[in-house]
Amino acid sequence: MIRMIQSSAAGQARRYFNSSLRQSDYYLNGQEQPGRLHGRIAARLGIQGPVTKNTFHALCEHINPITGKSLTPRKKDNRTVGYDINFHCPKSVSILHALTDESHILDAFQASVQQTMLDIERDAQTRVRKNGQDEDRLTGELVWADFIHQTARPVDGIVPDPHLHCHSFVFNVTWDAVENQFKAGQFRDIKRDMPYYQARFHKILSDKLISLGYCIRRTDTAFEIAGMPERIMDLFSKRTNEIGQIANELGITDASELDALGARTRAKKQKGLTMTQLKQAWRKQILAMGMNDKGEGDQPIRFAPVKEPPALTPKHCVEHALQLRFERASVMPDRRILETAYRHSIGNLSVKLDQITESFGRDHRILKIKDGAKTLCTTKEVLAEERRMVQLARQGQGTLQPLYKDAPPITLDGEQAEAVRHVLTTANRLSIIRGKAGTGKTTLMKEAIHRIERTGRAVTVVAPTAQAARGVLREEGFTEAETVAKLLASTDLQNRLKDGVLWVDEAGLLNTADMTALLRLVTSKNARLILSGDTRQHTSVVRGDALRILNTVAGIKSAETSRIFRQRDLDYRQAVQALSQGDVKTAFATLHKMGAMKTVDPANPFARLAVEYVTTLQRGKTALVISPTHHQGELVTQAIRDQLRQTGRIKKTESPALQLVNTNMTEAEKSDCRNYRTGQIIQFNQNVPGIERGSRWSVVSHTDTDVRIAAGSNRPISLPLDRTQQFDVYRQAEINLAKGDTIRITRNGLDNNRKRLNNGQILDVVAVDKNGTIRLRNRISQVNYTLPNSFGHLAYAHCITSHAAQGKTVDEVFIAQPASTFAATNLNQFYVSVSRARDAVHIYTDDPAALLATASKLGDRLSALELVQRKKENRKTAEHLVRVRPPVTTTLKTRREQEPVVKPVQRKPKPYAPRPTL
Repeated sequence: MIRMIQSSAAGQARRYFNSSLRQSDYYLNGQEQPGRLHGRIAARLGIQGPVTKNTFHALCEHINPITGKSLTPRKKDNRTVGYDINFHCPKSVSILHALTDESHILDAFQASVQQTMLDIERDAQTRVRKNGQDEDRLTGELVWADFIHQTARPVDGIVPDPHLHCHSFVFNVTWDAVENQFKAGQFRDIKRDMPYYQARFHKILSDKLISLGYCIRRTDTAFEIAGMPERIMDLFSKRTNEIGQIANELGITDASELDALGARTRAKKQKGLTMTQLKQAWRKQILAMGMNDKGEGDQPIRFAPVKEPPALTPKHCVEHALQLRFERASVMPDRRILETAYRHSIGNLSVKLDQITESFGRDHRILKIKDGAKTLCTTKEVLAEERRMVQLARQGQGTLQPLYKDAPPITLDGEQAEAVRHVLTTANRLSIIRGKAGTGKTTLMKEAIHRIERTGRAVTVVAPTAQAARGVLREEGFTEAETVAKLLASTDLQNRLKDGVLWVDEAGLLNTADMTALLRLVTSKNARLILSGDTRQHTSVVRGDALRILNTVAGIKSAETSRIFRQRDLDYRQAVQALSQGDVKTAFATLHKMGAMKTVDPANPFARLAVEYVTTLQRGKTALVISPTHHQGELVTQAIRDQLRQTGRIKKTESPALQLVNTNMTEAEKSDCRNYRTGQIIQFNQNVPGIERGSRWSVVSHTDTDVRIAAGSNRPISLPLDRTQQFDVYRQAEINLAKGDTIRITRNGLDNNRKRLNNGQILDVVAVDKNGTIRLRNRISQVNYTLPNSFGHLAYAHCITSHAAQGKTVDEVFIAQPASTFAATNLNQFYVSVSRARDAVHIYTDDPAALLATASKLGDRLSALELVQRKKENRKTAEHLVRVRPPVTTTLKTRREQEPVVKPVQRKPKPYAPRPTL
């Protein structure tokens, strides 16, 4: 793992060096690795080698340690001093290093850190603001001090665990060869690309360990030494477990907040321990578990059996990265693709980093377009898919006779009436109705369908999700509404479309592939397609914001309904209106005036929410609690259930039931054997040879080339990895249910009486019988259901995500949005959350100012067509600048001519991961 932490005060950085960097927190007498200065700036200043207190303090103050003069022309009081980049070894690697007297693992780790820091240095930049410029310039020079530590922070009363890690403290200075001076660095892009550097670090280190004879296995985030017992790794994770427990209690998930939590909860230093004494203590802990430092039985833990890794090439790695990254997005930064390709190669020594980079650069399927400091990528396949969709939509324009020559009398008025007239009188095969949240799209839908059916044409109503189709639409009176997936799979449903009309509600959730399929279908059946949705709300998980692309890129005109009816309070309605228009600042000002913004204590952020939510329920109001992340939602749920239990709304007696949590693997991830874990559940969506649809199988074993699954007493078989679309992967958990709980169905299914259950359906727990049978009721329709406690596909619905809330309407909505959720916060998410209620919205956060900033970010995904259009616009701008700018009459010296003569850092040249452009 790599973490990058900003240091904003010179005094703070000096204290950090004195207390934490130059010596470990536990004074391993005679065992400390002295800090060393590295980088081209260190060579330029002549300070390479061991770092001293005076040198470190001088660099913190932005002073040249040799001359005593200021390094940069100006200094700000609040400037950034530098960044502490932490490199952490996998737990098994730290343990093996601690239990051997050799230094080979330490040497491999130090070399990997140094190589990664050189990668980071090559990307160093500085800001350019002279002569009206506003850009960043590549400099390629930094100075940093490395400090190697070999143990974790101690837990009170226990010796520290082994933990090999390095603090690389990078000072905020670089050399601008064009301006011929030292300047502050620009680290924004380096911080953004930290996952890319982490993937390179893990690949470098794992390759070195394989060369030393170790066999490694890849994990979700890094890798571990194969053969290391999980019990030993758990034994030496005391500090991690301590922080994790406290973080769970506080609801902290953000990496920077976890770092701050670790600093606040540090135990006192334990001085006087030598490495020999620590190793003796660690061996005693292993012996106390009934094991020894050789592992369990006669199997050594140092080396795993050497086996031939599966055949892998650089092209395979890039192919895997393209499949994974472009399954859920049309445009990706180049370094996110490279990061994925590097990770895929971990464990295979025959594939090198540079080979993967070169293969990526040569791949003609990838379109690479420079966008400021970033290089954005799409593929020719993705671009062609979007072009096919747009072409089909445009081909249907003006090709049909209107349903009505003159619109009949409409019972609605204003924008709603105009939207109905639009679909009744258009000659286009495709019509779009864009309606903001709460503008009465369902009302106008009923009016339009009534008028269409009077012409003798059948109307088929579908929606992208089961809850929207079989839940919301059927409850609104569209009793035969179905899902888009059912339509595309059913020949009978398709045949009913002949010369008719297909109406898609919540069309903003359609992806490019499904939209293209629908356009082809209506064209072949001579039918009309009406898309109703809101491009400001959530879009499909799968690649392509199809409705927005058709509207804004293809130029398909839409009827707009912007007058909001849902919110009864004028201020509340104005806040939602502002959010729908992207005016987040005005919306926040209105929400503040309403008293909707509630600042909470970070240490106990959900207590007030739980009390006010339950009070609302006691008043007979309908309510919804929303949080951007599942993890945060679990913590909110815990607080709400405690409050419900105190007020008697749920019973104290609970019964456990199986819960299956979807791992949400992409198709590319499901095709990689290394991503599976023993005990996972595989459930099949379709019949596969030898496997029935709906059956569940457990993962009983897995290697790098095969995953074995079993069901009941059946003999294990190989998981058909060529059929990844036919199954989903779940991890097993347990959920405790009590009478009065509210649950959400998480997968389509049937109850004990063959009644259909829809994904997203919310039900109340009426009772849990002694035999484990769960009795449920739909509070709207009053339909009862019974489930076995092994059903699995259910979760608490006391707090849901904004994705699950889309399409729902209640009296009051409660939004849990502390700083730990900001990574999942954007305008689309916030708009959906705020707009769910009729009467009131309550927003709970510990940082209102930061919430405003994060909620202002658009959640729209860039399409391939938009990326290519951006490239054309950039070319036009560049051509215009060439024509209007006067010729440059001065010349700049080359970097080599300007630089003072210094001894360069000795390193082998190697290809650098490019930021290629077309």
